[in-house]
Amino acid sequence: MVSENAIVIKDLRKSFKDVVVLEGIDFVVRRGTVFALLGPNGAGKTTTVRILSTLLPPDSGQITVNGYDVVREGDKVRASIGLSGQFAAVDEYLTGFENLEMMGQLYRLNLAQSRSRSQELLEQFELVDAAARPVKTYSGGMRRRLDLAASLVAKPPILFLDEPTTGLDPRSRLVMWNIIKELVAGGTTILLTTQYLDEADQLADRIVVIDVGKVIAEGSSDELKQQVGGERLELTVAQAADFERACQVIDGEMLHTDPESRTISLVSKQGMKQFKQILDRLDDADIEVEDLSLRRPTLDDVFLALTGHGAVKEADEEGKAVGVDAR
Repeated sequence: MVSENAIVIKDLRKSFKDVVVLEGIDFVVRRGTVFALLGPNGAGKTTTVRILSTLLPPDSGQITVNGYDVVREGDKVRASIGLSGQFAAVDEYLTGFENLEMMGQLYRLNLAQSRSRSQELLEQFELVDAAARPVKTYSGGMRRRLDLAASLVAKPPILFLDEPTTGLDPRSRLVMWNIIKELVAGGTTILLTTQYLDEADQLADRIVVIDVGKVIAEGSSDELKQQVGGERLELTVAQAADFERACQVIDGEMLHTDPESRTISLVSKQGMKQFKQILDRLDDADIEVEDLSLRRPTLDDVFLALTGHGAVKEADEEGKAVGVDAR
């Protein structure tokens, strides 16, 4: 009987020399869902995807993909997955059709099957008009769509998308989102890493947040927002000279302060009542407010509240510390 879980990770650990990247993470991905892996730069997201796709061996842990052990049954894992990385891995001197046809032959489809599947994917990804053009003439969004199409030539049940919309314009991102939704509706399981929190909010059924190699939160988007609690009160102080004094005058748990933009964000548990109280206190202190807003928590608030910091360093396969633009 096929398990309802497409991916199972238990106590996954990975280090590069003395740099610990993953320190015992656990999560489960159900079939036919989108699972988002979030975390600050260098948290270990791409390293996790590389291990799941057998590109990198784990140091320890129990990891299965489509029921197969990633260490002992790598061939079966690779036959079950598609992978689209942070950068489009297509040959820019071949046409779009030729790229897909070549991928079909690498998957050992016969010529007729390869050509039929290529045409099917070009239609699905709205690339028919550009099928005969060299990929070097494609826009960034077209290249990303072609790269995703190439990962689907063999119709894998599980797809890994590592920051699939990085660098795309808003329209191209929406096109990719619609494609991802269509794939999941057709039964594909997708593990997604992304730095765009609105992307996880829009697409993910389940989210795991990792930081410094550990899982620090898990749940649906709504569940994670509830963990942060309360509405968000955000204000901008008019004069930079008044910023520090404003922070002292405001009474509340400040989530974030940014002296450069003169903004203060805090949890508002009393809604409009607290809204008025803060305005009154700032007015009494003769501190002018340029902008003030009250809103519901977003995944950005969750991310900031859970991690509390920006970029950290992660190691590459040679053990060198690198920033996560490559991670």
